[in-house]
Amino acid sequence: MIRLVISDDHALVRDGLKRILALERDIEIVGEACDGNEAVELVRQRRPDVILLDISMPQKDGIEATQEITKLSGRTKVLILTIHADLHYALRAMRAGAQGFLSKQAKSAELIHAIHQVYANRRYLPTDLESSFAERYVHNGSSRSPIENLSDRELQVMCLLSQGLSNREIANQLHISIKTVDSHRRNLLHKLQVRNNADLTRLAIQYKLLDQ
Repeated sequence: MIRLVISDDHALVRDGLKRILALERDIEIVGEACDGNEAVELVRQRRPDVILLDISMPQKDGIEATQEITKLSGRTKVLILTIHADLHYALRAMRAGAQGFLSKQAKSAELIHAIHQVYANRRYLPTDLESSFAERYVHNGSSRSPIENLSDRELQVMCLLSQGLSNREIANQLHISIKTVDSHRRNLLHKLQVRNNADLTRLAIQYKLLDQ
């Protein structure tokens, strides 16, 4: 029996996943979390075999939670389930310690297959990302794009700025202060060596961060 935790900040997503997984005789859902802190605590308490983890969550994002979970419990395999089905996110997730990465647009059968793969200690990536991932991962960062040097929170702020959201709107959406958003924006401009939000938007389009 695969003991599994679901972590997503949207109740409808969690409910949908529970309905799908309830049909599987060898999967038992032992908990659900709505933010990264709760996900880490559930792993600490229940030691599941697999955790389905969203990337964009309040309190602690999925990448930070993955890093903590892999240090906390060597037995718990992290399967990232996200709308951000992009190579940059996949690289960041795997470097943080995730065993698998899957788009929320995947079919139920692929989700079940991915869960079994990571439970068996095998890496899982969608076919369209597998070859690109293998090619980039072996370079030990020597060919990394500037985007890959950003933290996950900086990447979130960059995407939201590129969509035209104000600092206040971003702060509300990410549950952080306006001052923190402004700090992330300054770090983005410095790290990417650009001058303004228009430049950030250009890079977001160039690296296909707004496709999802």
